[in-house]
Amino acid sequence: MDGFILEPKEIEKRSFEIIGQRLSGRSFPGGTGDIIKRVIHTTADFDYADHLVFSEGVVDRALKALREGAAIVTDTMMAYSGINKRSVSELGCSIHCFMADRDVAEEAGKRQITRAMVSMERAAALEKRLILAVGNAPTALIAVYEMVKDGRLDPELIVAVPVGFVNVREAKELIIGSGIPHIAARGNKGGSNVAAAVMNALLYRAVGR
Repeated sequence: MDGFILEPKEIEKRSFEIIGQRLSGRSFPGGTGDIIKRVIHTTADFDYADHLVFSEGVVDRALKALREGAAIVTDTMMAYSGINKRSVSELGCSIHCFMADRDVAEEAGKRQITRAMVSMERAAALEKRLILAVGNAPTALIAVYEMVKDGRLDPELIVAVPVGFVNVREAKELIIGSGIPHIAARGNKGGSNVAAAVMNALLYRAVGR
């Protein structure tokens, strides 16, 4: 096993050193660099250095919300599972995913809409400061846009990083142009792992790690 790095913390440290070297000479304003680097660490895809977009002041706004116990809602159990629960607990936040709830599936079937759309409506009903982490369903972004427009929802942040080909680019651009506080991945790339990576970068910074 000579020549291999086997200790987990050392592997992560070395990974971030490599990422930092590859991004040498580039500057990322407003605390966005930590998020970009963690997404690259998760995906090994340096395109995110150019494709992640941030609304003005969104990092500080998200950190304030987390430190004041915001509720985090994801659109997949994969994103839910990937978000660091220790940090969530330390900050007094809560985390939710309604996608697997039977009544969500039943309502979506009756209304002939996606479970992700119903899940975002359930998020709005929490009546808490909300951070929405969307890594899979562009229809969740459409639902958020409509609820914000109608005054039914005012999220502190939406992580808009669904992956795919149908509605994906259009839904992300809808959010980017809406004025809703956002961290979004332009184009077709994204995924639940990216949503979790963005959230973990924010959580780690909020708890001071």
